[in-house]
Amino acid sequence: MSLAKNGWVVLKYGGTSVSTLPRWQSIEAVIRERREEGLTPFVVCSALSGVSNALEKALREAEHGRHEPVLEQIEGQHRGLAADLGVDADRLLGADFEELRRMVLGASLIREISPRLKARVMAMGEIMSTRLGAAFLEREGLPTRWCDARQMLRAVEEEASHEARRYLSASCDFAPDAGLQNELAGDEAGVFLTQGFIAHNAEGETVLLGRGGSDTSGAYFAAKLQASRLEIWTDVPGMFTANPRQIPSARLLRQLSYDEAQEIATTGAKVLHPRCIEPVRRHHIPLYIKSTEDPAVEGTVISDDAPDFGPQVKAVSAKTGITLVSMDTLGMWHQVGFLADAFAIFKRNGLSVDQIATSETNVTVSLDPMANALDPSTIDALLKDLNTYCSARVVSPCASVSLVGRKIRSILHELAPVFEVFDEQSIYMVSQAASDLNFTFVVDEAQADRLVRSLHAQLFADKQPDELFGFTWSELFEDEESRRRAPQAWWRERREVLLGLAAETTPAYVYDEQSIREAIGTLKAIEGVDRVFYAMKANPNPYILRLCHEADLGFECVSPGEIERVRSLFPDIETGRILFTPNFAPRQEYRAALESGVFVTLDNLFPLESWPEVFRNRDLIVRVDPGRGRGHHKYVRTAGAQSKFGVAPEELPYLKELARRVDARVIGLHAHVGSGIKVAETWSDTAVALASFARHFEDVRIINVGGGFGVSEKPDAAALDVEAVSEHLARFKAAHPDIELWLEPGRFPVASAGVRSPRACRTSVAWPSWSAPIVGTSTTRPPPARTPVRWSCSS
Repeated sequence: MSLAKNGWVVLKYGGTSVSTLPRWQSIEAVIRERREEGLTPFVVCSALSGVSNALEKALREAEHGRHEPVLEQIEGQHRGLAADLGVDADRLLGADFEELRRMVLGASLIREISPRLKARVMAMGEIMSTRLGAAFLEREGLPTRWCDARQMLRAVEEEASHEARRYLSASCDFAPDAGLQNELAGDEAGVFLTQGFIAHNAEGETVLLGRGGSDTSGAYFAAKLQASRLEIWTDVPGMFTANPRQIPSARLLRQLSYDEAQEIATTGAKVLHPRCIEPVRRHHIPLYIKSTEDPAVEGTVISDDAPDFGPQVKAVSAKTGITLVSMDTLGMWHQVGFLADAFAIFKRNGLSVDQIATSETNVTVSLDPMANALDPSTIDALLKDLNTYCSARVVSPCASVSLVGRKIRSILHELAPVFEVFDEQSIYMVSQAASDLNFTFVVDEAQADRLVRSLHAQLFADKQPDELFGFTWSELFEDEESRRRAPQAWWRERREVLLGLAAETTPAYVYDEQSIREAIGTLKAIEGVDRVFYAMKANPNPYILRLCHEADLGFECVSPGEIERVRSLFPDIETGRILFTPNFAPRQEYRAALESGVFVTLDNLFPLESWPEVFRNRDLIVRVDPGRGRGHHKYVRTAGAQSKFGVAPEELPYLKELARRVDARVIGLHAHVGSGIKVAETWSDTAVALASFARHFEDVRIINVGGGFGVSEKPDAAALDVEAVSEHLARFKAAHPDIELWLEPGRFPVASAGVRSPRACRTSVAWPSWSAPIVGTSTTRPPPARTPVRWSCSS
């Protein structure tokens, strides 16, 4: 077969992804999809779930002669999967079972396990799983070549490297390999399947890439083959703002740079091995993280093309099993070469230092279990050597808790309240990466989970889906109803049409009639509500106002100019469909509105006190501050402490007396507690509060609970549950059947209906519906059923 440039796709599958028949069926489906895309799949697989741990246990038990039950368990697991896959275990794995028994028996006889022997034994997990997988794919009609990774990946020799590191945590060259590409391209097989985790050294011996090294193998092969992309398939669909198994409210991270992904992986996210980033970063190969169980979930994309979302924290992660080594000596103060001598000891003992903190008399370093073999004998040897230079001790077990993001130094002032979660905790080390990508605390391991939960709640509780943040884990896998309620953006399906319109007339605003009609219909369907007013300050486009008028909505106006616009568009409109709700308006505005016969809302005591003659013998609606605001941000909460809107409840008796003096009648009470609200019981709570205040006024027949319905400001964000709002208000109405219940939303009917071209602000376009022609501002195109309207933003 001939191979087009960049025609490879490397698919890496972890242990849980290769352990059952359904998972292998998912692998088969993905392989077929990639072949249909014109790509050649190169599949890298781990050992079956739990087998690597079982192989380690078999070696430990071999020293005591108790290894046979563990080997039987390993063999039984592979035979069971072979039966499910419909392949012959004896033919495929008989020789491997025998070789494994010989090696473990040898360890039992000599009562010693060398790193070289351990590497050979541990490699058997990947060897056996891939033999079964290749046979299954062949059986399903996919011509598959089983490849031995040890013939394709060669370890890089490290000078004076510790033996354990050479055999158990090797690194490989990953330069593009034309020879390998040509060899595979000449093969008739359409699929190539090999092992992760293993390679060979200069002597041809088996070496390992460290636990979790299958990700690294996938990255090595992607670089060597110059693949179009690397796909890591695992049991979670990507990187999240925290461990989603621990925190279901963690959000999927849709796009990350290589640096950000490296930091998140290094600081504890187990979905991706940190060492797998560098090969794909160096060769600019996009890395996709996907779920074998749920392949339709979008996953995380790591690439050069990730947008810069500005300074922010993107994840909270924790890494357990950390060992701290604290070195004290007065002799290090101003001593030349102390750190060089100390770090040479770490190198001699095959240990890699992760973090470091220094003072005049102490140096403390952390050892990461992912990069080191932290067995007791190694630590004892390290301490023995260090104590010839200083007083060294170990602090363990510890955990590192990290805030990972971009330009964290620039937002430290915003994070100050977040750091309060560390109050009364033992903090052994604090470090801030020179790359400005993480801020890390080392604490007692027992405190890590609680700290991560607290930090995540403070940092991400109010996040909504956008270009960076996706759905939460619970929304993806536990709460299908939340996903069902998420609005579907109409413009996604019309992207090309809109781009064409923008090219024709730009800048421009465009609105979808159907979206507006559906939103209006949703509002009118709310049970218990007698009248809906459109708060026209949200968008005064005449075409949108006509849609509201046709739907029999009223108009909530905050200025005489808005009243005039409504009357100029609809000269015959009933005065009862206009509601005037000014804020600290002058005397003439109140007088003109009252004389015109529209509903008027009074929002403070001053007008009645200062201009009583204006309100003589008039019907009034009074805005009340119920004492508590709500909304998506503190600046849109229009009730509660420090609010400038509404009469305080304790002032209502005085207002009643002012009204009595001029024979004014309070016929309604109004409250608007904020904007962007997604708490469904907000409006029924407001209605209950206003009903309790109505006892002061015998003529009250209207309760206006305002607007503020939350809209999804980001693509795919969860929406307000309007059905729940309806249920709450219906219960209120049932308890107060003589009360007229009003709403006055503004953004809800229109916010999701509009898009704009990149340089928009001068011209607006609205068209009747997507069933009608799409029309821009060009006068050369035929008009649709209704001519779109255009207006200047400056108006």
